[in-house]
Amino acid sequence: MLGRVNHIAIAVPDIAAASAIYRDTLGAEVTAPQALPDHGVTVVFVLLPNTKIELLEPLGADSTILGFVTKNPSGGIHHICYEVDDILAARDHLVASGARVLGGGEPKIGSHGLPVLFLHPKDFNGALIELEEKPR
Repeated sequence: MLGRVNHIAIAVPDIAAASAIYRDTLGAEVTAPQALPDHGVTVVFVLLPNTKIELLEPLGADSTILGFVTKNPSGGIHHICYEVDDILAARDHLVASGARVLGGGEPKIGSHGLPVLFLHPKDFNGALIELEEKPR
C-alpha cells in the first residue's frame, strides 16, 4: 500500500529562520512560504534529490500544530508523509484493520493540491502519519 516517502514535516516556531538554515547553512533549495488556512499552517518545502522536508509554522490561534510548537519551542519532527495510489482504498483498508483516521476520515486537499489523510499516532508507534494520494 505505501509508496515512497513524500516528505518529512518539521514544525517550527519561525519559518523564515528555519528556511534560512536550510537555504543558507545547508545550501538547499527552499520554496516560498504558502499559507494553508484550512490546515492552520504556513509551509515551505526544502527540495532534496530523493524527497522533501516540509517546514510548518502555526497559522493563527486555532492552528493544529500550535500545541506541538508550544511543547517543543525549538521545533521538532511532526509527521512523515507517504504516498498511496488510492487514498480512499488505503483509508478503507486501514479502518478495516483497526487504525484510526483523524478528522472524521474524509480526505482534505493538502499543500500539493492532492487529497491527504492523517493517521492517529497511537496506532503507529507514536508517529503521526500522513497519507497523500499520488497524482494521477
